[in-house]
Amino acid sequence: MHHTLTQSDLVSRFAPIVAAHRSGAFLKGDMLSALTLHAEGRLSVVYAPFDHVPTKAKLVVLGITPGAVQAENALAAFRTALQAGLPHAEASRRAKLTGSFSGPMRDNLVAMLDHVGAQHTLGTASCAEVFEPARELAHFTSALRYPVFVAGENYNGTPDMLSTPILRRMVETHLASEARALPDAIWLPLGPKALAAMQHLVRLGVIDRSRVLEGLPHPSGANGERIAYFLGRKPRVELSVKTAPAPIDAAREALRAQLARLAA
Repeated sequence: MHHTLTQSDLVSRFAPIVAAHRSGAFLKGDMLSALTLHAEGRLSVVYAPFDHVPTKAKLVVLGITPGAVQAENALAAFRTALQAGLPHAEASRRAKLTGSFSGPMRDNLVAMLDHVGAQHTLGTASCAEVFEPARELAHFTSALRYPVFVAGENYNGTPDMLSTPILRRMVETHLASEARALPDAIWLPLGPKALAAMQHLVRLGVIDRSRVLEGLPHPSGANGERIAYFLGRKPRVELSVKTAPAPIDAAREALRAQLARLAA
């Protein structure tokens, strides 16, 4: 990967390639080769327009890496904007917004954040306001900004990103630059892999630990019982054996205290 290239260099380099792509999937054949930033063994990193960082963002939601579907949608939106004659920066912004977070995961996230008082820290009546795309108060990003694939499949955290030089470098360059651009935002890593990337940046002194929220259940539908218990919608006595209440209780209280300190 060309680590000397800045974000705008990458956008400028790939804009004409994407704009000229006529039809069909981007992540196939010659187009996939043209978009590949790095390939090493079974691991590959592909360019997709996830460069835009909204400078007003108050909340950053951090996943592991964009998946193939997200990448295809963002590339298609980028192409549409470029073909309409929009400047690279605006095309990049529009591409980023199409990949935005919506649906049940967003509803679960809003409910849990409101439940621990994040809306007071963020200065809104409800965290739902932060997620209105036009306001750009929420920034959806990934520990690994550009899509990573292992043997052509979406990367799921294996091999470990911090033990894999090319992936660790992405955390220390792209993600670190976003953290520096948003020093006053609150960061919400989704799941242990995204959290590990944030903890790495805390150790490097790039981000203040007090701004990283830990322990919120993952908002995916598969996590329904833990979310219901976190929100107080399901009593402890009704929990199945696969849900341990104590860590959820501890996380809820710790998050409330942390957000109250940030709001003060």
